[in-house]
Amino acid sequence: MTYPKSHVGRAKQPTGKRSPTAQKKAPQKKAIIKTLHPRNVHQHGYDFDKLVSVMPSLATFVRLNPYGNPSIDFADPQAVKALNAALLLSEYKINAWDIPSGYLCPPVPGRVDYLHYIADLLALKGQIKRGAGIRALDIGTGANGIYPLLGITAYGWQFVASDIDPVSIDNVAYIAKQNPDIAANLQLRLQPNPQAIFSGIIAKNERFDVTMCNPPFHRSLAEASAGTLRKVTNLAKSQQQKHGKTSTNLTAAQTHPKLNFGGQKAELWCDGGEKQFLANMINQSKAFGSQVLWFTSLVSKSDNLKPCYQLLKQIHAVEVKTIEMAQGNKVTRILAWSFIPTQLHLQWGQLRG
Repeated sequence: MTYPKSHVGRAKQPTGKRSPTAQKKAPQKKAIIKTLHPRNVHQHGYDFDKLVSVMPSLATFVRLNPYGNPSIDFADPQAVKALNAALLLSEYKINAWDIPSGYLCPPVPGRVDYLHYIADLLALKGQIKRGAGIRALDIGTGANGIYPLLGITAYGWQFVASDIDPVSIDNVAYIAKQNPDIAANLQLRLQPNPQAIFSGIIAKNERFDVTMCNPPFHRSLAEASAGTLRKVTNLAKSQQQKHGKTSTNLTAAQTHPKLNFGGQKAELWCDGGEKQFLANMINQSKAFGSQVLWFTSLVSKSDNLKPCYQLLKQIHAVEVKTIEMAQGNKVTRILAWSFIPTQLHLQWGQLRG
């Protein structure tokens, strides 16, 4: 059994004249259905029979939902981690994936979507570039290492992955050690300066085709904790409604959710939140403008795009793109910018050396 396709709705502006009566009413919105990227193998949902066959331990968490389809409790961090491990093994042949207690457990379908759109960004004349000729840098890879793991297995790219947390670096190194193809194409670098993003990671004469990042969203630990509690509460209520229950009483585990559902400090929050992190990244990217073809980052909050555009104009980025993608019921954006003139993009491979 599989889930329905993920989709999001986008408002369509009404056109034409309206009667006085109609003008008093809120305009009707017509949804434009948008699924995951066409190359995303997860766009039709999860095949739990297949997943359990490759990872029998997942069966512990699988149960039938009210529609009679197999599912898991997405408010249970252990269930979500087991699902991730099964997906990575089944679809990407990644062995021994695990994360320490208290670290972020990312949704695989949404994370691989970022990589598919990056592949489109790097394509030349419509041809997707696969293999070790592409070098990517993952900023803040986390203990899950999800972008380099998926980028190497799905596209064969080379990756450098950085983080300020030695536990995260050590965990990704352990996963890579269990997967020789990943280990051969992955370098891990510990960022010694928490305020630096590229400095200390990109060497003097080193070049990358693309950098990637999923910035910390919240501005403080209190805000991050509130966000985690809100997420767990909403999931719990949704589960109760699906099963025809009306009680809104939450368990102790739900009112005090474990951090492994929400992530560690560097994964979840920083001073100034996503807006400030993006500003820092953009400002610091200028110094490495000749060493990177495309800088990119996820942008969770649409309001943060405008100040990014203003900053990019001030530091003279020559090309800026915003790519919209769907992750479940929410829209996320990829902001991409380059200091390399467009006419030189075709020669980048030779320039990079």
